[in-house]
Amino acid sequence: MRDRPLALTKPAARRTALAVDVVVLSPRSDTLAVLLSRAGGAARERWSLPWDTPRPGEGLEDAAARVATTVLGVTPVFFEQIGALADARRHPGDADVSIGIAALVPSDVHGGTRDAEWFPLDDLPALPPRHRTVVDRAASVVRQRVDQSPLAFRLLPSTFTLSHLQSVYELLLGRRLHKASFRRALQASYLVEPTDEWRGEGRGRPAQLFRYAPRKRRGVRRGVRFDLFMD
Repeated sequence: MRDRPLALTKPAARRTALAVDVVVLSPRSDTLAVLLSRAGGAARERWSLPWDTPRPGEGLEDAAARVATTVLGVTPVFFEQIGALADARRHPGDADVSIGIAALVPSDVHGGTRDAEWFPLDDLPALPPRHRTVVDRAASVVRQRVDQSPLAFRLLPSTFTLSHLQSVYELLLGRRLHKASFRRALQASYLVEPTDEWRGEGRGRPAQLFRYAPRKRRGVRRGVRFDLFMD
């Protein structure tokens, strides 16, 4: 008697709860800050990242833009996916999978609702464990990208002083930079050009204003490569 082949059974279908968690970063009062929302319901923590589940037919970045715009009132100037997290760390919506997305906004953009507030990246309140991991990963990804992509210029007005530009780089990197070394590296990157405008900075002589104007040169990267000397 021939044995009948075993029938392969499909695992029971299980819907995975997917959340888009948005880490909005911005220069605020000489620090890099994160925008947090008040946690609702019976959450253990008072604050969480802005998040939501994607709507039907909505892409992940579109969902992130919707979430951030709802909280800010404007759309951030930059988005980047920082990875998916599917672990045992608690999510405020009990999502099985989190898609972390980093976003950047200039310092003159304020939260658009009363339930949002900026907190220094190095002094955050208690967050749901999954969100704490997403924040740490977002900060790491942004800092890795600083010398590969001109992210700092997205956080500046159309014209700026070199001191202002350096301060933004220092906030994104989380460390001080040597002034002369930074300016030599900036000059070598061909990313800025001077304008005919000047601006007073404190009691010293006025500082010249520059603008972002990368030259198209073969073999030149569009980021700023510099040695990270501590002041």
